[in-house]
Amino acid sequence: MAKIVPFKAVRPTRDKVCLVTCRSYEEYVNAELAAQLDFNPLSFLHILKPAYTNQESVSFEKRYRQVHQKYEDFKNEIILVKDKKPAIYIHKIVTKTHSFTGIIAGTSVADYCNNIIKKHEDIIAFRVRLLKDYMKYSEFNTEPVLMTYPDNKTIENWIFNCTQKLADFEFSTTKKEIHYLWKIEDALEINWLQNIFEKTNNLYIADGHHRTEALKLLSEENDDPENTAKNHILSYLISENNVKIYEFNRLVKDLNGFSKEDFIKELEKDFILENKFQQPFQPSKKHQFGMYLDNEFYSLILRKENEVFQTALDSLDTQILYKKVLLPILAIEDLRNDERIEYLSGKQSVLEVKNKIDQGEFEIGFILFPSNIGEIKALADANLIMPPKSTYIEPKFRSGLVVYEL
Repeated sequence: MAKIVPFKAVRPTRDKVCLVTCRSYEEYVNAELAAQLDFNPLSFLHILKPAYTNQESVSFEKRYRQVHQKYEDFKNEIILVKDKKPAIYIHKIVTKTHSFTGIIAGTSVADYCNNIIKKHEDIIAFRVRLLKDYMKYSEFNTEPVLMTYPDNKTIENWIFNCTQKLADFEFSTTKKEIHYLWKIEDALEINWLQNIFEKTNNLYIADGHHRTEALKLLSEENDDPENTAKNHILSYLISENNVKIYEFNRLVKDLNGFSKEDFIKELEKDFILENKFQQPFQPSKKHQFGMYLDNEFYSLILRKENEVFQTALDSLDTQILYKKVLLPILAIEDLRNDERIEYLSGKQSVLEVKNKIDQGEFEIGFILFPSNIGEIKALADANLIMPPKSTYIEPKFRSGLVVYEL
């Protein structure tokens, strides 16, 4: 039932790929961004952030058209080259701790509309419109939507055999990652893989919900029947067992007027607390939470009588923390916009939670156990939405490695 399609990717030339590709634009701090723009003329960042004066006064449309023009400049200078035949691509990312291998292909906007491609996160309408306009005027997409498919031994064996050959690209990054890319353009092989995916009932969006929704809007606006590119989503398809899911820990600036003693009494209504004193604590199972308050770590375990859940959302640790602590005790209603709460990826050490609180900007921190792919699928299957900042999912992609023209 799930459809995938090959496409003619635009890619850096082999000799320039390590200089062209870059992390997602938002990941760069200002000094690092400036250094890349000043000293690396081949960086894809020059496309994502073209030079112009009075940036703030330039309309979004004009800004996005400048992105498109800079993109065309890179093609004219043979920095980027379009493949001659439609292909799918196998992309392998090796980090210091994990290895990810998946398939880059187009997936169907119609499948997304028909809930064959399922979502689990809420979206912000304004951000979706900005992304839609960005892709409309820039006329390309270089950030694949991360989607998972059920573990499949046949696909796993095929990927293994393909990756025994010399890669089209092999390069390292300053983050000490190694990237490999293989191009698969044999029509019979592509058709075989398409048939395999047609037997897959559902794909699940792991990361890229806003981009997917933006591409849906772009497809709906498409009035050119000859342009089928806008009917597909640049996607990175990866086996469920190959994604890495981290938690997002919570940092809160105050106790909503409670003293430490009264706050702990409120917590004890729903949780069993154990003071770990100075010993850093990280949860080891669901329904267990860590807390750092007043120079001490605590273990919080949800009381058994509270483990009665009506839906997959109710049993989610981020939802439990919200319903039992953040909303009723700390009066944090809007997890996305309340300025009293911030989030820290579980990729960072639990000691970073301690450090930020010890520095005085926050008063309390909550440390969560990461969700798993089963919870994400259960929510998506039930058409339920995770609370904001519930998961930080890898792999993350480099812009400019594979460009899908719209």
